[in-house]
Formats: sequence, structure tokens, C-alpha cells
Amino acid sequence: MSRYRGPRFKKIRRLGALPGLTNKRPTNKRPKTVNYLINQMDFSQKSQYHVRLEEKQKLRFHYGLTERQLLKYVRIAGKVKESTGQVLLQLLEMRLDNILFRLGMASTIPAARQLVNHRHVLVNGSIVDIPSYHCKPRDIIMAKDKQQSITMIQNSLNSSPNAKVPNHLTLTLQPLQGLVNQIIDSKWVGLKINELLVVEYYSRQTKT
Repeated sequence: MSRYRGPRFKKIRRLGALPGLTNKRPTNKRPKTVNYLINQMDFSQKSQYHVRLEEKQKLRFHYGLTERQLLKYVRIAGKVKESTGQVLLQLLEMRLDNILFRLGMASTIPAARQLVNHRHVLVNGSIVDIPSYHCKPRDIIMAKDKQQSITMIQNSLNSSPNAKVPNHLTLTLQPLQGLVNQIIDSKWVGLKINELLVVEYYSRQTKT
């Protein structure tokens, strides 16, 4: 299955807040009573499979992954002698496109992916054009030394001046760069997710 490119608000209405997918809020024109009845109906009719599926979809759309990519990350996490769910979140959070988003250098993860693909980003002084690049502690991330690259990142920072940078990252404005301090702790993950349900969803596919 390819990366999702359809209406973003449609996914937010179904799955809840997905800050990596879009920073906008959908307008809800339905009466509150209708929303209440729909939510109650959904809660009473959802099977365990449906609940796990929704958590998986939430993770996939937030980080902008294909089905194949997410399954690959789950398999890698399952080989580590730690909690599979925690390792999975660490792998996803330490991707370069997500780091740019968490630093505020891009408004969404798709915007961050575009910056990387178009070679606007340097990691430790070298151009990296792979959004899935795994960032490590002490990595320094900055815009390429061209006015267009600097302006694009600066505009994103200006659009959300009060956005909080998580503790595993440091953003400096002079010079304009981000520093990875350490591997992310689970309490700093930018998405409300039950990662264990995602691991359970893929349990059969990761046994082979």
C-alpha cells in the first residue's frame, strides 16, 4: 500500500489528532448530539481487531509511512531485547523527517519530507536526502547554506513561535540549527498512541 495522499481531515475525524499529518483543525458542522450518538455507537460496536487497526492507522498516518515501511519497523523493533512498542516509537521518532518536524523546522512531517527530498537539509555538514535517515545523539541538523533553504525553515519556525521543542532536542536560532541530545524517551513522543496495540496487530506477520 502506498503512502496516503488523500484528504487529511478525513483521517483526523476518524482517528483523532494527527499533528504530523496536518497542523490544522477540521471544522465540525455536525450537532453535538449527533457526534455523541456516533461516538457511542462506534465504542459499542468496535471489535478488538478494529481497535488495534485504528491504533496502527494512527501511527502510520502521523509518521507518513507506507504499510510496508511500518511493518519493517515493527520487525526491526521485535529483534531488540527491549519493549517492542517502545523501540518502535524510538525508531519512528528518530527519523530525520520527524526530527525536523519536532524542531519546528517544518510545519508537518510531509513538509519535512519534501525539504529532505529537495536537498535543503544538512546533517553534520553533509546533505542528506533520505527522510528515513536515522538520527543519532550529537547529530547537528541545519539548512543548506542557500537563501531559499534558510528562508523555508525560518518561515516554518516563525509560523509557530511558541511551539515547545522536546527535551531530547535543542534548537538554536543563532546559528539556526538543531541538535539531537539523546535517544527519545517515551514521555516525549508527540502522538497519543497505545503502541502495544500496534505490536499486537502485527503479531502474526512478525512471527514469520
